[in-house]
Amino acid sequence: MKQNKIYSLLGLAMRGRNLVSGEFQTEDAVKKGSAMLVIVAEDASANTKKLFHDKCSYYEVPVYEYGTKEELGWAIGRDLRSSVGVCDAGLADALIKQLEANLPG
Repeated sequence: MKQNKIYSLLGLAMRGRNLVSGEFQTEDAVKKGSAMLVIVAEDASANTKKLFHDKCSYYEVPVYEYGTKEELGWAIGRDLRSSVGVCDAGLADALIKQLEANLPG
């Protein structure tokens, strides 16, 4: 697995209990307004991607596609995870900067 700043920050968020993972918990956090950022795995199903893009656009939560389900799970010390939600504003801002820097183009 490649070690990088994004996965490190996700691990930090998990250890600080500022992260939810899995479809149901992430969707619930978006609806409740506690999620400041959602990351969906690039190899998640089309339905999962659409669900989070639609929900996040409605609730005005930034959403990014990054990594694989295996890498997201590995970063937070769990099994495969298709989505994670960051519930801390500072960590979300730091992650968004890193995600923007990693965008192709």
